[in-house]
Amino acid sequence: MKRPELKISLSPSDIKNYYWLKSELIAFCRANCINTSGGKIEITTRIEQYLVTGKCDVRLKKPSSTSNFDWKNGELKLSTILTDNYKNTENIRAFMSLHIGTHFKFNTEFMNWAKNNAGKTLSDAIQEWNRIYVLKKNKQQITTIAPQFEYNLYVREFMAKNKGCKFSEAVQSWNMIKKEKR
Repeated sequence: MKRPELKISLSPSDIKNYYWLKSELIAFCRANCINTSGGKIEITTRIEQYLVTGKCDVRLKKPSSTSNFDWKNGELKLSTILTDNYKNTENIRAFMSLHIGTHFKFNTEFMNWAKNNAGKTLSDAIQEWNRIYVLKKNKQQITTIAPQFEYNLYVREFMAKNKGCKFSEAVQSWNMIKKEKR
């Protein structure tokens, strides 16, 4: 079945049964006065709720942080405590690169750890980054792909199930799948 147009008459189940670009979801939200903030999963959930109820969720605000530390410009030390308003900034990147080396890169596991470990220090963050790095380097850990990255998830699964296939075949399969009902 060919993918339907994203409009108000769409059934709520279809919003989840088809692949939509984030830009398409945002355009639909703007046309229907729905909040466009957040990631693709949050936006999709809002649209689904709107299609079911006809109402927009007004409870979208995140709780305000209790810290006012400036992660973008603040002075960073090994003893700096991660706060509830932690942000992955260029300031953090420079600090981590100084203490870890130029091979430092933000990765999903580390960023999630930092955001969920208020009260720990930047010294703890360095230790955690190094732990994750060693696991990845030794291929002991398969990188987690967040659910909103449907393409990456599909390609990984396709390649695992179809040993010997080329990456281009996975991409070709994805291009066919995203236009069809799942």
